[in-house]
Amino acid sequence: MSENRSVFQYGEDRLTVGIALGLSRGNVQGNIGAKAASRIEKSAARVAAIVAQNEAVYGINTGFGPLCTTRISASETNLLQVNILKSHSVGVGDPISEELSRLMLVLKVQALAQGHSGIQPKTLDRILWHLESGYTPVVPAQGSVGASGDLAPLAHLFLPLIGLGKVWKDGKIIPTATIMEPLGLEPLALGPKEGLALINGTQFIAAHAVLVVEKMQRCLNQADVIGAMMIEGLQGSVKPFHQGLHQLRPYSGTQHVAERMRNLLKGSEILEEHIDCERVQDPYSLRCIPQVHGASRNAWLHLKELVEIELNSVTDNPIILEDGEAVSGGNFHGQPLAMALDYACLAASEVGNISDRRIYLALEGNQTDLPKLLMQDTGLNSGYMILQYTSAALASENKGLCFPASADSIPTSMGQEDHVSMGSISGRKALQVLENVEKILAIELLTAAQAFEFRKPLKSGWFLEKVHNLVREHVSFAKEDRVFADDIEKGLELLRSGALIGMLDSVSKKKKVGLKTQFENLFESL
Repeated sequence: MSENRSVFQYGEDRLTVGIALGLSRGNVQGNIGAKAASRIEKSAARVAAIVAQNEAVYGINTGFGPLCTTRISASETNLLQVNILKSHSVGVGDPISEELSRLMLVLKVQALAQGHSGIQPKTLDRILWHLESGYTPVVPAQGSVGASGDLAPLAHLFLPLIGLGKVWKDGKIIPTATIMEPLGLEPLALGPKEGLALINGTQFIAAHAVLVVEKMQRCLNQADVIGAMMIEGLQGSVKPFHQGLHQLRPYSGTQHVAERMRNLLKGSEILEEHIDCERVQDPYSLRCIPQVHGASRNAWLHLKELVEIELNSVTDNPIILEDGEAVSGGNFHGQPLAMALDYACLAASEVGNISDRRIYLALEGNQTDLPKLLMQDTGLNSGYMILQYTSAALASENKGLCFPASADSIPTSMGQEDHVSMGSISGRKALQVLENVEKILAIELLTAAQAFEFRKPLKSGWFLEKVHNLVREHVSFAKEDRVFADDIEKGLELLRSGALIGMLDSVSKKKKVGLKTQFENLFESL
């Protein structure tokens, strides 16, 4: 977004993950700039000329998929575009979240506003109206193979443009037909190529990828803090985070995490108290936090870089080039994001996997003077034993979700579309894994806070002390068994609220010595 403008200009400004989220959540205003409007009108005029001159161009005056050799008369090109929205609306399953639908709208406007799709200005205006009015189209979660564009989800997304489908309003789902007359709206008469331009593209995959980037970054940041807190609770060593060690294997993610761990543990009385203990090395789940969290950060960075290319790309077909040439290609194929999302899915799962190992380690009670199961009076009480059952179940579930969807391909469209990405499934699975990781991290947060308590009256570094105090505002120290599901829910609410992230951001903004690293720009910006 240009520094001298407070409004995002679709088709002109560069879209980032952070801006896309801001536009979808109403925190950033967006419109179509003058330059983009000119390109849009020029592209629409070129499509009209193709129809008038009876040139054979896929999707403008031909059928779709295996029907690409079937010519459509000039008088029927508009009906063709309405029919494609109807026939391709075959999604099934529960609807995706309203936020994902809004993100799809944002990403589609950015792609269409670049003036290579033959879209009409009035159609873009109606899409923007949906964003601004809060009447968000309802999109079923299942049905895209992630290659000919996310056809089914996008068809459902744009049914309301022609008065069909359903919309969200104030958390309720209502038929589009019921809102048209009261709001003074008429179904749009789609021009040549418009229906195809609307449903061809990767916006379902990309919208999921945007949320994956945000949620994974939050999980990674929280995992570092919770891991450091667990090191204090288990009297782990700071030596594995030595700067010199990580300069000998200088992955950016690993160095970033190692530096964060050093900063988080700086000034700890707990570390000083056991500096001469007999233990030579900690278990891997403590010692290798930089290597494991760092590898997942590298995967996150790779996904973020690819997502931002996708957000500013034109992914429908055919494309109208600046010189007016119509080119049929494969920009709709979701493989670039599908593979990256599968990589991120695995990387997220590993954050939960090592978190579960630290939870298990905390319950053993040996070597670190902690009571078994983190409670003094066990036998009568089971302590934190069964919380780890839940983290183990979630970690195992995630492993099952890690099979790469992009490794599969089922031919569609009578063989015309003989290789597909399944990227829509990659995106859905990655979000599911991250939701499970959040729950595992919530359990580790509670476990780490319980272990941390047994180190009193010694104090940790100032930031971890603040974190522990924050946890105790929501969940008290457990002296005896209680309904721990309630504690887990409170821990999860704390992580989802962003309170920990807010504390980290506050420290960064104040530029206090403690948490900023030389890799801050790489890993902390959206």
